[in-house]
Amino acid sequence: MSSLVGIAIRAGARAPMEPLSRCVVSRDAGLAGDSRGRPGKRQVTVLSETAWLRACAELGRPLPWTVRRANLLVRGLEFGPDDMGRLLRIGALTLEVCGETDPCRRMDEACPGLRAALEPEWRGGVCCRVVAGGVITLADPAAWVPDLFRP
Repeated sequence: MSSLVGIAIRAGARAPMEPLSRCVVSRDAGLAGDSRGRPGKRQVTVLSETAWLRACAELGRPLPWTVRRANLLVRGLEFGPDDMGRLLRIGALTLEVCGETDPCRRMDEACPGLRAALEPEWRGGVCCRVVAGGVITLADPAAWVPDLFRP
């Protein structure tokens, strides 16, 4: 079963990531206390643990997932181009996948080569907008909302 294994926010663009064990998420503010929470296509970022570990293996060293500066880390799910527009439920929260989170130059500031390691296969995660808010807690289940129009 897929689950939420990490939650983190940051107060500003260059602020350190603050790991949390639970968080309130709303359509108006995204993750409470996060600087990027305003409504839009990049309200919440979600990273696949499997993809992150693949990037770290390519670098030849383990790194904390918060180096990626994503809001949520999920275990048991991976992302790709076919996920555009899909709905992802994490606990009480529902997110719409709006696109790939492109790795930026900040990744190489954190670890040389990280940007290139995150570029293939949507390893950098996905950008989402909040469809339905709620309280999320570590270990909450994570799953795709069934879509009757997808094979």
